[in-house]
Amino acid sequence: MDPRLDFFRQVTRRHFLSAAAQGVGGVALAGLLGRGVSACAAEPVVRGARAPHFAARAKRVIYLHMAGSPPQQDLLDYKPRLNELNGQLCPADMLDGERFAFIKGHPRVLGSPYAFERVGSSGAWVSELLPHFKGVVDDVTIVRSMHTEQFNHAPAQLFLYTGSSILGRPSMGSWVVYGLGSEADDLPGFVVLVSGGTTPSAGKSVWGSGFLPSVFQGVQCRSAGDPVLYVRDPQGMSREGRRASLDALADLNAMSAERHGDPETASRVEQYELAFRMQMSVPEVMDISRESPETLSMYGASPGEASFANNCLLARRLAERGVRFIQLFDWGWDTHGTGPTDDIVTQLPLKCRQTDRPIAALIADLKRRGMLDDTLVVWSGEFGRTAMNEERDGSKFLGRDHHPHCFSIWMAGGGAPRGKVYGETDEFGCRIARDPVHVHDFQATMLHLLGVDHERLTYRYQGRDFRLTDVYGKVVPGLIA
Repeated sequence: MDPRLDFFRQVTRRHFLSAAAQGVGGVALAGLLGRGVSACAAEPVVRGARAPHFAARAKRVIYLHMAGSPPQQDLLDYKPRLNELNGQLCPADMLDGERFAFIKGHPRVLGSPYAFERVGSSGAWVSELLPHFKGVVDDVTIVRSMHTEQFNHAPAQLFLYTGSSILGRPSMGSWVVYGLGSEADDLPGFVVLVSGGTTPSAGKSVWGSGFLPSVFQGVQCRSAGDPVLYVRDPQGMSREGRRASLDALADLNAMSAERHGDPETASRVEQYELAFRMQMSVPEVMDISRESPETLSMYGASPGEASFANNCLLARRLAERGVRFIQLFDWGWDTHGTGPTDDIVTQLPLKCRQTDRPIAALIADLKRRGMLDDTLVVWSGEFGRTAMNEERDGSKFLGRDHHPHCFSIWMAGGGAPRGKVYGETDEFGCRIARDPVHVHDFQATMLHLLGVDHERLTYRYQGRDFRLTDVYGKVVPGLIA
C-alpha cells in the first residue's frame, strides 16, 4: 500500500476514535436521535449540536460585515476636535511613524459633516446618518477601541475572519460549526448572504474551511433567483431517482474511504446528502413572501429582490431554523473620496439608508421573538478610517484612507452587555486611549460567549495545533454581561 494512504487512514481512525464528543458513543447517540451519519464518517458531520466547553450565552451568530469599512468618525465615534481643525494641516504627531494606503504628502484634518446626538441610557454619541439604530442603541454594546494589524482590505478581512492575513486558514464560521455543530438538519450550519454587488476583497476565503474538512465551509445563498446554485436536480430526474443515485454514491464512497482513508470522502457524502435535503428546505426558508406585510415593512424588504434588507430578514429566518453562523457581507463602504461613488457625502449616506433600517429591524425582531438573548449580532468593518482627508490626486471629494489603529464595532444580544460604550480613542480618533481590543481578543470573546474556550478549539495540521486566535487573544470581560 502507498505509505501516504496508510498514514491518512491511521490519522483518520485515530481522530475518529479519540474525539470524545464524536466517537463511537456519539455515532450511536446520533442513531438513537434519528440523525444519520455517513457510512464512511471519518470526520464529525455538521448535523447535530455538540456540547460547548462551558455554559454558553449565545447559541448562534449573525455577523453583519460592512465590507470596505465604515468611517467611525462619521458614525459612532464623535470627534468635535476634528471639526475645530477641519481643513488645517494635520499635527505632526498624527503622522509620526504612520503608513497610509493612498495618502501622500502632508494631509489635512477632515471633520465630520454630520451632526451627532447623545442617545440611550449610555448617552452614546450616534450620527444623524443612523436614525433607526438610535432606537435600538440600548440593546447594543458599542466598542470604539478595536484595532488590527492590517491596513489593506483583503489581508484585514482575512485577519478578522481567519486569524491570519495569509490564505489557507479556516474562517470564523467554519471554526464555530466545527466546534459546535448545527441544530439545522436540512440546512447548512454556516450560511453566507452577500449584497452590494460584489464579494469581499478577500473573496470566498472569508467563509472557506481552509484545512478543516470542506463540509464546514460557508454556503452562499442568494435572495433573488435560485437560492443556491447547482442544487436543483437536472431536468428529467425525479426525487426518487436522485435518492437512488445518492445511495449508490454513498456505497461507492464508503468503499473508497475504506481503501484510501481520505477524510474528504466523508465530507463529500455529507455534502451530497445536505444538498438533497436543501432541495426541500431552502426554497421555503428563502421565501420571504411568507412573512407578514408588517414584518416586510419593518425591514424594508421586498420579496424577489437582492438587497441587504432582504438578507437581514433571511438571517432571522435562518436563525430560527437552527443555522449556527450566518454571515452577511455588504459591499460599498470603502469611502476614499475619489468621486461621488466612494465619498462620505454621497456614498456614505446611501449605504446608511440601505442598512440602518433593516439592521434596527433585525435587532427589534429578534428581541420580540425572544431570540436576542441567545443570538449574538455583530456589526463591523475590517479596519477604521483616517482623521484626515485623503485627497487622492487632488480630488475635491471628501474621503478617508485606511486606518488600522482604531475602529468601531458593535455587539448585541448573546451575552453582550446592553446599553454600553466600551473603549475610547484620542481627540482625533487616531489612537486608542483606553481599553484596546485586538482582533484576536474579539475572536476569543465571541467564542467565549458561544461557550467555547478559544485555546481548546484546535485542529492539528502540518504537525501542530491551529486555532482561530493563532497563539494570541484574551477574553475581554468588559464585553460580557
